[in-house]
Amino acid sequence: MAEFRPVTVVTGASAGIGAALARVFARNGHELALVARREDRLTVLADEIAAAGKPRPLVIVADLEREPARAIGEALAAAGAEPQYMVNNAGFGLAGRAANLDRNEQLQMIDLNVRALTELSLAFLDSIGRHRGGVLNVGSVAGFLPGPGMAVYYATKAYVLSFSEALHTELKNRGIRVTVLCPGPVATEFAERAGVKGSIAPPILAQPADYVAELGYRGLMEGRRVVVPGLANKVVTAIVRLVPRALILASVNVRQLRRRSAQQT
Repeated sequence: MAEFRPVTVVTGASAGIGAALARVFARNGHELALVARREDRLTVLADEIAAAGKPRPLVIVADLEREPARAIGEALAAAGAEPQYMVNNAGFGLAGRAANLDRNEQLQMIDLNVRALTELSLAFLDSIGRHRGGVLNVGSVAGFLPGPGMAVYYATKAYVLSFSEALHTELKNRGIRVTVLCPGPVATEFAERAGVKGSIAPPILAQPADYVAELGYRGLMEGRRVVVPGLANKVVTAIVRLVPRALILASVNVRQLRRRSAQQT
């Protein structure tokens, strides 16, 4: 069998945390495959990384809601490459009451945030194991909380957290690292896509994308199970384990109601 060179695959690499993660991996000597739907943005990022003296990343244009492992696997094989690290960053959120939001869009969110992430976390484990690599799944502080006002999004991130923690334990003996990165709000296109104007959460929880990406990379290399960037976010994830669930539900609900009210004024 022909020997394939190892690469780091980054999904949702066209902007935000995904682009920041791509830069961090490239800076640390990893050859990349950048995956997203917007070819123009991927090309600009690939050119930027190449201009910095790093190998030019492969650009893979793919809709991850449809057979993501096949699309990525075929593109990599054609280039003589296979995954050493799989970075599942692609995802989106929608703000509003679940009963009022478009049902198909919410199902698409589940397809991308949950199904595609699960498929890509599992599809390339043989090559990841051969190269002593790992899987980095991008979750959210939202995964620790119930989410009235963004019910399906919060639920998808709860899945990412639970799945990644379990996979971390299952694959440890195979020498495969699995880390879930759980940032708070980050100044990216996420809020616009979610239909949120202004801050999606208290500013004290916010972190820049490059800082989040650096901590995520470091956590993966160190074999950590969960990475929560920022002291305030760490406090939130600790408190929710102690506070009654009904109180957390009420608090999140009030926050979302106030945010929507502010948008309407």
